[in-house]
Amino acid sequence: MANARKIAARALLRVNQDHGYSNIVWDQALHAAGLNERDSALAAALFYGVLERRKTLDYVISKHSKRGLDQIAPYTLECLRLGAYQLLYMDKIPPSAAVNESVRLVKESKEHKAFGFVNGVLRSVERGGREIPLPNDPMDRLCVEYSCPRALAEHFMEDYGKDLAKDILASFLERQRLYIRVNTCKTTADALRERLTAEGIKVHACEIENCLLLENSGDLQRLASFQEGLFHVQDMASQLCVKALGLRPGGRLLDVCAAPGGKSFTAAQFMEDRGEVTALDLHPQRVGLIRQGAKRLGLSSICAKEGDAGTFDPALGFFDWVLCDLPCSGLGIIGKKPEIRYLYESAGYNLVTNLDKLAAKQYSLLCISAQYVKPGGVLLFSTCTLNRLENEGNANRFLDEHGDFAPLEILPYMERGYSQPGHILTLLPHMHHTDGFFLAAFVKKR
Repeated sequence: MANARKIAARALLRVNQDHGYSNIVWDQALHAAGLNERDSALAAALFYGVLERRKTLDYVISKHSKRGLDQIAPYTLECLRLGAYQLLYMDKIPPSAAVNESVRLVKESKEHKAFGFVNGVLRSVERGGREIPLPNDPMDRLCVEYSCPRALAEHFMEDYGKDLAKDILASFLERQRLYIRVNTCKTTADALRERLTAEGIKVHACEIENCLLLENSGDLQRLASFQEGLFHVQDMASQLCVKALGLRPGGRLLDVCAAPGGKSFTAAQFMEDRGEVTALDLHPQRVGLIRQGAKRLGLSSICAKEGDAGTFDPALGFFDWVLCDLPCSGLGIIGKKPEIRYLYESAGYNLVTNLDKLAAKQYSLLCISAQYVKPGGVLLFSTCTLNRLENEGNANRFLDEHGDFAPLEILPYMERGYSQPGHILTLLPHMHHTDGFFLAAFVKKR
């Protein structure tokens, strides 16, 4: 048990001090640790739980500590957060274990002189019980309750209104769903469900075809069905994104920012692996990941290429479909990458200026991508953010400034979270049970 906590504490330190991406940091930490399945599950629960609740935990710690948070050594603070998280949110861990193991972590570290301080703070948290006395100020209260920086909470409220913003923030603290895409070039949904069930995975069907929801999956790469290329991991939002293209066998698709390749893989399957899927990415290493994934899945129609989406390359030719899934602020995937929220309280970080720059960069990429669409072809613009400047702002501007394109209605059966035209869809986590995601479709006039 102590090893699991130590790995979680060190990984948290890497994310919070070195600004590492949680998924990359955690994958590296887990690979190096060699924990058994039980300890791996505990370590992951602690790591992601503390990241999700960090603002709330810091508020609680500050109420029980005579030192300010900035006066607490970094590793000691992570151990305090781990202990407080177990005391407040993990019913199955005895309070004595939560306190004693956190104290032990500090005792065994270079910050060992702080073990008595850690013991005192956590004993005080334990005496306070699980009910957290929230601030009186409404905005401070909301930020502590949903573990959200004030600037980000205000931004969501400005874009979506108070009630919808609270629903979105609450969804980021819920258990995130794990979806996979059936590789229809190798198997069927029913056959894969039977196979996964035999491998000990609980499987549920989803609203869209060939999308499955998994429970208690553990490390999927260990499964023979994964190694045989019968599926790839992909959120339902991304699967819906590809579905919205209206793909058919035999056509040409360009995926302009393709890595790590999930949408290209799904597109090739929609096209029955007949036609051409050009998966473009700027970085050679990421192009290599696309090729590896396509090989595992047995998809021969995918051509992964190194290329800059910011520069038009006429040698690529013209395409029936262009998928423009662009780098963004990631405000729709905070539930899976909880560290994103804390960028918005970093010293020197300007939320408005940063989002303006991102939106401008996206618009430039969208305009360049549009040049690859042949007459009658489809351009699909998507992001995994819930920032309306990046989303509707760019989509509306594109139509205003590109008279050779018209709006194209997509996924009419999907419930809209708020009033939107038919060519635009925002997927909201609490409503659609997906990542927060945005789609806008256009067709090039003949």
